[in-house]
Amino acid sequence: MLSARNLSIVWGDTPQYWTWIPLEDSRFSEGAQLMHVCWFEIRGKIHSKMLSQDTTYAAYMVFKTTYNFYGLDFPVQEASISAGATNSTRKVCLQGNDDDDGEGGVPENYRPMVPFPRLRLRRRNRRVVSHEENVALPQQRADGWMELELGEFLNEGGDDGEVSISLVETKGGNWKSGLIVQGIEIRRKKSG
Repeated sequence: MLSARNLSIVWGDTPQYWTWIPLEDSRFSEGAQLMHVCWFEIRGKIHSKMLSQDTTYAAYMVFKTTYNFYGLDFPVQEASISAGATNSTRKVCLQGNDDDDGEGGVPENYRPMVPFPRLRLRRRNRRVVSHEENVALPQQRADGWMELELGEFLNEGGDDGEVSISLVETKGGNWKSGLIVQGIEIRRKKSG
């Protein structure tokens, strides 16, 4: 697993946007807490020689959200994995669907990019991500954290290669807050 400190987080060293907090329920002593950004970009790398050859792996963002999080549900994020000559990209959403009214619309936590981002706009809680969009959603883990599968890759066997993983949302311009990142976990993909 790549800890939050081992990831490249845009604005990660600017306390106005991200802050480093102690983690008591993690294998790592600290994590990154998203305070407030509209440019969301997290990247990680691992040498392929640290992984078994000819094995399929999946990469997962391991995270929690604070009570007052917002902006993680719309627009959806883009996850990319590059391993050797193979590149894959998929749509993901850090916030799962809590309701099932199927109406679509503007989410309660939607924040347009405005000069006064703390201004609460009155919105109804709506489902943002529809099943037709084929968007990966997070799952609850046994340890209390959430995980979001960013994608999978085959480590074909090059000892000198590198696997690059990214989670990005930079096109919408919407403010986001309340994400706590433990790191990116890379696990063998179970067959079957």
